[in-house]
Amino acid sequence: MRTTAFLALGLAALLALPGGLTTRVDAQEGGGAGDLLAAELAYAHVRARRDDDVAALQQFRPGYSFWQHIFTIPDGHIAFGSAADGRLLAVFPTRGNWARDGVWTDPAHADLLAGRRLQRNLDQRRDLVAALLQEVAGPVVHNPTRGLFVLPNARRYGAFLQEWGAIYERFGVPAEIGLAQATVESGLNPTRRSSARAVGFCQWLLGNWRRLDRLTPDVLEANNQTTQAAYCAAYLTVLATKYGSFIPALSEHHSGGTNIGRTLVNGVRLGGGDVRERYFLGSQLARDLRQISLYGYRDLYRTYGPRSYYYSEMVFGSTATLAALVASAPQVKIYAMRTPRAIPLAEITRRTKLSADEVRRFNPALRTRVPAAAALYLPVYVAEFGRDVSFWHRPPAPSFAAVLNEFLRLGAGEERWDDRRFEPVLRGFERRFAGTNTEEGRIMAAVLAYAVDEAYQSRRGTILAEFRTSPAIQRLFDRAVLARGASGPIRASLTDLDDASSR
Repeated sequence: MRTTAFLALGLAALLALPGGLTTRVDAQEGGGAGDLLAAELAYAHVRARRDDDVAALQQFRPGYSFWQHIFTIPDGHIAFGSAADGRLLAVFPTRGNWARDGVWTDPAHADLLAGRRLQRNLDQRRDLVAALLQEVAGPVVHNPTRGLFVLPNARRYGAFLQEWGAIYERFGVPAEIGLAQATVESGLNPTRRSSARAVGFCQWLLGNWRRLDRLTPDVLEANNQTTQAAYCAAYLTVLATKYGSFIPALSEHHSGGTNIGRTLVNGVRLGGGDVRERYFLGSQLARDLRQISLYGYRDLYRTYGPRSYYYSEMVFGSTATLAALVASAPQVKIYAMRTPRAIPLAEITRRTKLSADEVRRFNPALRTRVPAAAALYLPVYVAEFGRDVSFWHRPPAPSFAAVLNEFLRLGAGEERWDDRRFEPVLRGFERRFAGTNTEEGRIMAAVLAYAVDEAYQSRRGTILAEFRTSPAIQRLFDRAVLARGASGPIRASLTDLDDASSR
């Protein structure tokens, strides 16, 4: 089948799908409406937070939904979209005749390249097409596609998405946000490892997984995606509570707390009101200054780069693909058993009648045996393999729901959270989560301990306090604002865009 026909069929199917994915834990046997009151309050709180984030994206980055196409169209193409509303405008093969082989989503633009001579150099050709499209469709954004980063893993693991979504929601993260981050970070590949030795779903460094392993009584196998989902969700909830928004929380996960702190301080200096406005104003300044002078203003943004700028909108934009991924395969249950002993793979296959490959699909970390005190994941519960720790199949315990609901409503503010005097508050929640005697409570306690150590054993608070008050930084900021004003409109470079969707 010709590339053009393949893309046309794929785009037609994609554009017909509804956006978003919602996973909720409803009352089951043994749980009543009263027990779920705190859980429902927590759920409503995080959905309101998500809705406020979407409203801010529509105001400051209205083209954010464009990014869904980057991770659904196979590699080897350049996608062009509207920066004003995110709609896909055209897709061209990286190699080939763009006037003949392009796929146009709006037939009115189909003759835009007719009779034009296009450069052989890909970057120059992209610049020309962007300029032509801008004349008829307004500001545009364009990027190489990366569908092959996701599609092979979606075929293997797409049947697990609803289960993973339920895990994210148990910790106060909307399913579509958590799963979209996993899609952007790892393409849903649980064993993906970066050059920096970041592992799996949310690309945590292997050293960080080892630290978490020391903070929990259970054995963590970092290459098991169902394990990763719970810890990634708990950490994102901590960051979203810190900021009162998933937008800077996602960016901190990618770029680090010190970079996001600088971005927010710059947003304050630019007159930003709430945290979302401060973040978007500060991030726009960082992007513009990189285009004006990469190193001249570096002290204002340090390593906050192109992918940092686009990261949260890539995640939110990719939420629209989750419905398609869920629809791609019948969903199956995942049961978790806490192993009382080491269990060989041969025993698991013999007892369950599953193939070794199928067992490893549920347990990518499994080589020859599951260690004692680890989690074994299967499509059925087998009592001989340990007690059932599939907490996402049950309503939340009232004790956990109450503590989570209270935690989610903690006063936000990075300056407050970076102050060492706030540590007793977080340590108190760590103890309270552990005291719920639930699986999810122990996970939250371990992640809070990790986050507190990360915050207060580093120099982040000191660095950001100096950044807020330094006269030299203030003078550099004033010069930067003048330089940006004198430069006029600043368009993202091709390199800037290329870097956005790649590691």
